[in-house]
Amino acid sequence: MDTVTRRRFLIASGVAGGAALAAGGAWTLRDVLATATWDDRPGDAKTLVLVTLYGGNDGLANVIPFAERGYRDARNELAYDAEEVLRLDDTLGLNPALTGFKRMYDAKKLAVVRGVGYPKPDHSHFRSMDIWQTAQPDRPGNTGWLGRWLDTYGGDPRHAISFEAVLPPLLAGATSAGAAVPVTGLALPNGVRTETLKGFGAAAAGEPPLQARAARAFADLVSVDALVDGVDSDGDDDTEGGGGTGTGGRSDLRAQLDLVARCVEANVATRVFSVSLGGFDLHADERDSQEQLLRRLDEALTGFAERMAKTEAGRKVVVAVYSEFGRRVAANGSDGTDHGTASNMFLLGSPVTGGLYGEQPSLSDLDNGDLKFTTDFRSVYATLLRDVLDADPQRILGYDKTLSGLLR
Repeated sequence: MDTVTRRRFLIASGVAGGAALAAGGAWTLRDVLATATWDDRPGDAKTLVLVTLYGGNDGLANVIPFAERGYRDARNELAYDAEEVLRLDDTLGLNPALTGFKRMYDAKKLAVVRGVGYPKPDHSHFRSMDIWQTAQPDRPGNTGWLGRWLDTYGGDPRHAISFEAVLPPLLAGATSAGAAVPVTGLALPNGVRTETLKGFGAAAAGEPPLQARAARAFADLVSVDALVDGVDSDGDDDTEGGGGTGTGGRSDLRAQLDLVARCVEANVATRVFSVSLGGFDLHADERDSQEQLLRRLDEALTGFAERMAKTEAGRKVVVAVYSEFGRRVAANGSDGTDHGTASNMFLLGSPVTGGLYGEQPSLSDLDNGDLKFTTDFRSVYATLLRDVLDADPQRILGYDKTLSGLLR
């Protein structure tokens, strides 16, 4: 195949754009799987899977204080009756869409951390997400908390992977950064036939090394898209509204987690995976849309947890789920909720000691209509750094208060 034609095709496909060719970017799934031969991962090392819910997930529609005075008056049509929720105790229940979460909670494999937030909360999606991803609530810096961990861990990008088109700031360090492994979004030029694709991904004599790497990335996109399409076809293909805000990888969280599972089962060197689901900015008609999103989250994570429980490597995986903020306590006039503050975090997996953690925020003692946080989000991060990544939280976060008993 003519090298010039090949280069033009790769650029037109979006695989070998100027930045990728200049910087040698475009890490592939093949690059990640190649780390299975490395010997730098201790035998007892755990793996962190961080799930970002973009848009501001409504914590009061996830973990529902159905028995608390003022809940129904504040929520109006968004409120759930006591018989609708999946009860955790006499005052709290999970959203009825979270049936898998309830099974994990009953099996002591799901932890609910309540009232998670930070001082002087910000209602901007971007500012609040910056705070969560840098773990610097006073003044967000230029490095993410997991990027700073990567700086201390040796710096190879494949130790921290995001299955997203753009690397999230949380994986950017001062001297290193994680690897973004795009697995979809392949746009083929008009007139290209399927049977020619393998030729574009094959090696060509005499081409520049970076162009060859971009071609390998293209071949990887073709094979992974086929894998993901197979995953999608087995279940619900409704992905409307699932994309991220600003980033977010594939709209189908289950497909992202299937790739994480494949890597874990291959015993790759990666210690951190970042995946995401978007669409949670529900200012109107929230109840049905929220249930659909939570059902998608529940099905994806329940299936992933069940798969992970079957292997030794999978039983060392901890999943942490967060969003940039919760929503205001009172419903608005459009049967939705506006940007709020404190919310819940979910942790799940075999190393998790399930149950309720943190203090439930009061609905009567509010900060200008918002929940007051009771658990500093950095305490969850500190616990993950210490008990999952074997790192010193003080060195990474400048903060070392952890949650007792959350992980084993």
